[in-house]
Amino acid sequence: MPHPPFPSWRTAAYAALLTLGTTAATAQAEGTLRVAQQFGIAYLILDVVKDQNLIEKHGKQAGLDIKVDWAQISGASAMNEALLAGALDMVSAGVPPALVLWDRTQGKQNVKLVAALGSLPNYLLSNNPAVKTLDDFSAKDRIAVPAAGVGFQSRTLQIEAAKRYGKDNFKRFDDISISLPHPDATTALISGGLEVNAHFSSAPFYYQAFERNPAVHKVISSYDILGGPATFNVLYTTQKFHDANPKTYQAFYAALAEAAAWIPAHKEEAAAIFIRQQNSKLPPDFVKKIIDDPENQFTITPQQTQVYADKLHEIGVLKSKAGSWKDYFFPEAHANAGS
Repeated sequence: MPHPPFPSWRTAAYAALLTLGTTAATAQAEGTLRVAQQFGIAYLILDVVKDQNLIEKHGKQAGLDIKVDWAQISGASAMNEALLAGALDMVSAGVPPALVLWDRTQGKQNVKLVAALGSLPNYLLSNNPAVKTLDDFSAKDRIAVPAAGVGFQSRTLQIEAAKRYGKDNFKRFDDISISLPHPDATTALISGGLEVNAHFSSAPFYYQAFERNPAVHKVISSYDILGGPATFNVLYTTQKFHDANPKTYQAFYAALAEAAAWIPAHKEEAAAIFIRQQNSKLPPDFVKKIIDDPENQFTITPQQTQVYADKLHEIGVLKSKAGSWKDYFFPEAHANAGS
């Protein structure tokens, strides 16, 4: 597997605080940026940004030397905790947990989304031959997700559960979900015979599971639930950081845009960057196959994020109703034809 086991999200959050040399600090001064990503090829844009020092490049073009500290954390809960504690300036997670933080910090930290990191599906997998649809899951099954109840995967399941079983039953699958980083959940699914027999998985992990265990099969995908291609992960930050660091923010956004434009024309190099930056043991051809998959689009333009905003408001997860996707994205993203 490409990664060793990782600690719980709380341990990871505190590790990020120590790694970045901060406790409950406020946002740093212009010219410094502390950013965190999670695991998997869905973060390829950030891998390219880091590998090619694109933030520093665009900072210099603006007359600013930017010092960037990078961290890697599993799970939205850890990301959100670190952002609100002032330990990180820019964090990444799925659309739903980002929207929840936007909703709950209005009038306080005023968290908003910065950019999409791509439209990539997540597959709900099972190695249980009796589970062919969501209706087949029982109390004996265990679904691994990075952040049970609150992360992208759980919120996506909640939307589908509300559609199938009524709004009062939107948490139907929460009771059989457990928090586990994607690498560890993939190991469990491939080995079989363990408590975890299902995994709401992102790339490259579901590709590995299909390849290494023929009993693993797809039950449903996030694209099935949302009605087509949709943004998976996003970056988000506080209003304070955005407003206090205009040159740093602009350099970061420009770096993201450059990486997103570069990847489609340099797929082999992008695969090598992923392997290098994430210390992956995956073969380059395997990674390139994932990048080539037409389901996977590495773009900073948000796609169908308002489906999440609307559906999560309907089931009561979000108190605020967004009139448009632009309500929860910072203005720099508004020039894109998002949704």
